[in-house]
Amino acid sequence: MRLTILAGGLLLALSSSIMAGQVYKWVDAKGVTHFGAQPPQGQPAETLNTAVAPPKPAVTESATLEVAEQEAERQRYCTTLRTNLAQLQNNPRVRVEEDGGTRRLNEEERQARIGETQQKIADSCN
Repeated sequence: MRLTILAGGLLLALSSSIMAGQVYKWVDAKGVTHFGAQPPQGQPAETLNTAVAPPKPAVTESATLEVAEQEAERQRYCTTLRTNLAQLQNNPRVRVEEDGGTRRLNEEERQARIGETQQKIADSCN
């Protein structure tokens, strides 16, 4: 079954290049542009390039690994954000380190940080 599908796919891929022939383009006396497989008699015609574009290069293994690493880093970032949000929401006495010491956030600062963290999660962690 797989061999039949593979053979059929190969034939389809090759059939477009086999069937592609010369295509001619010309403009008649009335100014109408025509396309055809045969050039017109007694008129100049332009030969068009009908070559199939080369396939896009396959994604390399290193690019795939890089994308996987970036996704893992994004997941770690999102986990940290969610943990921080839970701490901010569940603990009214949040302390932050500033200038070599610690201080407690007031309610207004805590609510602002909750909003910022929720926005970062909405932007980065869908």
